[in-house]
Amino acid sequence: MIATLKAEEQSQLQLVEREDIDDEEDLFEAIDKLISQGINAGDVKKLQDAGIYTCNGLMMHTKKHLTGIKGLSEAKVEKICEAAEKIVNFGYITGSDALLRRKAVIKITTGSQALDELLGGGIETGAITEAFGEFRSGKTQLAHTLCVCTQVLLCPDYICLRSSTWIIVSVLVQQLITDYILPTNMRGGNGKVAYIDTEGTFRPDRIVPIAERFGMDPGAVLDNIIYARAYTYEHQYNLLLGLAAKMSEEPFRLLIVDSVIALFRVDFTGRGELADRQQKLGQMLSRLTKISEEFNVAVYMTNQVIADPGGGVFISDPKKPAGGHVLAHAVTIRLMFRKGKGEQRVCKVFDAPNLPEAEAISFSYHIILIKITPGGIADAKD
Repeated sequence: MIATLKAEEQSQLQLVEREDIDDEEDLFEAIDKLISQGINAGDVKKLQDAGIYTCNGLMMHTKKHLTGIKGLSEAKVEKICEAAEKIVNFGYITGSDALLRRKAVIKITTGSQALDELLGGGIETGAITEAFGEFRSGKTQLAHTLCVCTQVLLCPDYICLRSSTWIIVSVLVQQLITDYILPTNMRGGNGKVAYIDTEGTFRPDRIVPIAERFGMDPGAVLDNIIYARAYTYEHQYNLLLGLAAKMSEEPFRLLIVDSVIALFRVDFTGRGELADRQQKLGQMLSRLTKISEEFNVAVYMTNQVIADPGGGVFISDPKKPAGGHVLAHAVTIRLMFRKGKGEQRVCKVFDAPNLPEAEAISFSYHIILIKITPGGIADAKD
């Protein structure tokens, strides 16, 4: 009897996994499908060499950029774009269809229930979440916690929401999944993590106690994190270009850039290079936006702060996020971190497009307390 139940549980779990994979395949169309539309395989290979691995990603590039790829003439680019338009729809859709697409958004827990509630469920895929604040305010600690939380299996209620041909899972199987993963009010992403480190602050040994907190194998968690240390802003951008190949083949759910602005502040100096710096920064942020939407991954990036001389004597904390308006307009959600008592940290939603109407009108923002523990970010008890 027990063996039969276990066999049924295993088959149901495989069903969940298979349904999930089927849904993921619908998120983007592989660039190889252009061949069926009459595009030469050699031209498709040139697109892949340029870092374009999906038809969705192809449509996110200008024709001017595509003609800059060696071996692609204007006539070839025109034909390629026409073929891609037959595969993916980049035109108008109804509001109902847009709402349906939002069903594919995954909310990844931060490790703190209070912070999850503040964010409407967690860090969401298909968007850029920025955390800015002084040093030692908890930005990198949240990044390490997300490295683990992203790999946790999706909770049952979320799987049921996504699957259109769901077969009712027995209570026993639901309990089995729930015991293995996070509580039902905290969701994982069931995917891998890409980590771009510009400040040298990633610590793999920090991942170990966080994984143990969630009952996961530290070795397996670390194996599902790909890490790269960037030393120049050009190196940082090239690392982003190389991610398309990996994300088109493996199920990634999170991209971390810690921090996004550090190398720009080093490689560009003085007001004479400010315009060039902001242009290059804008290009990188545009690339991050395209990655998040093309592969349905969450982008979490940290940002530094700068002194605000114009803040005045009446401002208690005259600091503002670096990057100016270019960065401010590119991100979806902005979180401000500051130090609290002891290991407590204060998180404030600085900007978000989906704030409740009453809060948006009155410009009042929620503020919550979290703390840094050996197991990562958690709720503050006091």
